[in-house]
Amino acid sequence: MSLLLATLLPGLLLIALGGPLLSNHSGVVAALKSLPRSTNAAYLFFGAGAVWFLWNVLHLSQADFGDFKVPLTIGFAAVALLSFKSVPDFLAVRGLCALVLLAASPLLGAAYGEYQFPQRLFLVSLVYVLIGLALWLSVSPFRLRDFFEWLFARPGRTRSVGAALLGYGALLAVVAFSY
Repeated sequence: MSLLLATLLPGLLLIALGGPLLSNHSGVVAALKSLPRSTNAAYLFFGAGAVWFLWNVLHLSQADFGDFKVPLTIGFAAVALLSFKSVPDFLAVRGLCALVLLAASPLLGAAYGEYQFPQRLFLVSLVYVLIGLALWLSVSPFRLRDFFEWLFARPGRTRSVGAALLGYGALLAVVAFSY
């Protein structure tokens, strides 16, 4: 992945998240409030995270348990499928966390060694903050529900967070074209 694409994609994603929050539309509020326990979101996010992870396991090198990749894939697939039955609460949040952690590698890999571009640190800083947040939310996913309750308690908060996301997304989109 190129550094331009690695910076532009998170910027566009932040713009896509910040715009609806800035508008404070009731449909967006309802969708985000229901997200942590949503079964459909769990199938989407956790399913996508599980498929991406299993694809990574299937493509392990010989040095990384390459001889055992088929049994590992079968075992992890069983764990992922059983997660929907055994621990369905907040599975959407855990799936989002898995996607963030899996996406961090190509994003950081694109910025690795590009020391001639100090503006890459806007991307790298965001990715490390998201890694920390993903690790924290994967341990206690109910915190996302609590955050949404706090966020939507006052319309000013929602608009402020939306403006911040939109602004940082626009900054990343502009920085992406400066490499």
